[in-house]
Amino acid sequence: MPKITKRAVDAIVPEERERVVWDDEIKGFGVRVHPTGRKVYIVKYRHKGKAVKTTIGPHGPIAPADARARAAEIITAARTGRDPAVGGRYGAKAPTMREVVERFLKEYVPSHCKLGTQEVYRSALEIHVVPRLGNRRIADIERTDIASVHHELRATPYQANRTVQVLSRIFTLAEVWGLRPDGSNPCRHVKRFREDKRERFLSDEEYRRLGEALAESEAKGLEPPLVVAAIRLLMLTGCRKAEILTLRWEHVELEAGELRLPDSKTGAKIVHLGDPAIAVLRGIPRPDDCPWVITGGKRDRPLHDLHYWWKRIRERARLDGVRIHDLRHSYASGGLLVGEGLPMIGKLLGHNHVHTTARYAHLANDPLKSAANRIASRIAKVVG
Repeated sequence: MPKITKRAVDAIVPEERERVVWDDEIKGFGVRVHPTGRKVYIVKYRHKGKAVKTTIGPHGPIAPADARARAAEIITAARTGRDPAVGGRYGAKAPTMREVVERFLKEYVPSHCKLGTQEVYRSALEIHVVPRLGNRRIADIERTDIASVHHELRATPYQANRTVQVLSRIFTLAEVWGLRPDGSNPCRHVKRFREDKRERFLSDEEYRRLGEALAESEAKGLEPPLVVAAIRLLMLTGCRKAEILTLRWEHVELEAGELRLPDSKTGAKIVHLGDPAIAVLRGIPRPDDCPWVITGGKRDRPLHDLHYWWKRIRERARLDGVRIHDLRHSYASGGLLVGEGLPMIGKLLGHNHVHTTARYAHLANDPLKSAANRIASRIAKVVG
């Protein structure tokens, strides 16, 4: 290839095997062509007698002129005896994915993400990203790597999509931090899996079995009393799990029948309490030195999670597959069954947008179907 230009690179036809097309004007500057059609600018130089090959960035987001300038900069630095990687943004001494993840969790997440999001991000990174990409240089990770991680998680589409989501956030920050070229986010164009929204609603019979399991837990001391209280509050308020587990006594107004939450997934909101929920709160001990309503093993900290205890209670109630979040869905369906409209349900749940509540619209027809069945059944009985 005479000179690497946009037209020349666009015209390169991928082959069955990966290859590098070198520029004739700048020795060591080239473009790596993958069988998939992906094209990445690279530069090769020698430092202390060793051959070093460094990725500059992908064709498209990076213009050939910018790649050429960066290649010339690297080669010039190498000729003067300096290692272009030292202090460089994209060289061999660039941080690894593990190091960038640690920086992301330490610097970005605590100040920009809510507690629930922090847990989701940390879990996805520690379980699915670091074991797969942790030792790779942040500058060397390409779209094929992200697509591979996404594909490996295909059995759990939600987890796969959330993992790519957090990776995209990290690579955007990597550009801001000067660790990758602008516009080189490898998560772009990785097609997300379809997620089937699962809505599970407890029937009256299932509610009855859950109530019996909770009562048994209290009577026999099978589960901690505060765990049982937390589940009852989730069932009777429609709150999200994090809203109950991080609830502080200063936000509880029993006389007004309200929880005044300064922050939630949708911002500050007021949760209106029914008498049964108020009764549960009145039954929870309130130590003077503890700000949390639902405390964990240490009295000065809230309970971290309910999954272990919920699984035990769920098994005794024969509610296989029911998630804690399904209690929130069931609260909404219960509101519709007693005649409340979607706008009212949305306000009770703290939805900011009507379309969020609209997922329950099909349930509003249940009373109509029941009435239609009664009328039709009476006519059929008369007709014989």
